[in-house]
Amino acid sequence: MLDKRTIKLAVLIDADNAQASLVAELLAEVAKFGVASIKRAYGDWTTTNLKQWKEHLNKHAIQPIQQFSYTQGKNATDASLIIDAMDILHENSLDGFCLISSDSDFTRLATRIRESGLIVYGFGEKKTPEAFIAACDKFVFTEILREKRDEEDKDESNNAELKPMISSAINAVSKDDGWARLSNVGSYINKNNPSFDSRNYGYDKLGKLIRNLNYIVIDERKFNDDSNNVHIYIRIKD
Repeated sequence: MLDKRTIKLAVLIDADNAQASLVAELLAEVAKFGVASIKRAYGDWTTTNLKQWKEHLNKHAIQPIQQFSYTQGKNATDASLIIDAMDILHENSLDGFCLISSDSDFTRLATRIRESGLIVYGFGEKKTPEAFIAACDKFVFTEILREKRDEEDKDESNNAELKPMISSAINAVSKDDGWARLSNVGSYINKNNPSFDSRNYGYDKLGKLIRNLNYIVIDERKFNDDSNNVHIYIRIKD
């Protein structure tokens, strides 16, 4: 497994479609995946719309890239970000990209980067089009970077989307006896649902979420050594 301290990432922010107030949380999230070797934010910095970004750009050493809006209704910012991303890609010095936007215009860019063998992390609001989400290896909804949900929101046992997602993953990776290792289930879900994050359901870890689902049975099995470590296996309750 790669050490995240050696994974170099380019963080490219579409300032027109990202919240300045969440920059600290976004960069903290990026740090979970690797090192932000490049940090750039794109927009027309001569307008008043982006004035709230100034403090955050300085504080977090993010380089502002100026892009004038030459024609009304045309998004020159997107084009500037995409051109820069392709230049960085061809320099072949990084391991992946973090694309911060809720704009579907970056769908093809994410796909092209992945075609070159690099990883793509997407960050955007829940309104982000499915095409862009699916084009990323992992997509994080920025809503979960805000304050934690109220306690009463944590009961997701009857969530319409969660149960079939968990059940499908267990069925896909389980052995003939119906038991599946939790780590394998998590890997399967993340590969097939890039936007999945246990924090969307009020839990910071997948294990905590699973323990609060009333249709899941859990079995902890000790390693075959003298340690107290355990493998967690789960199955659908009969």
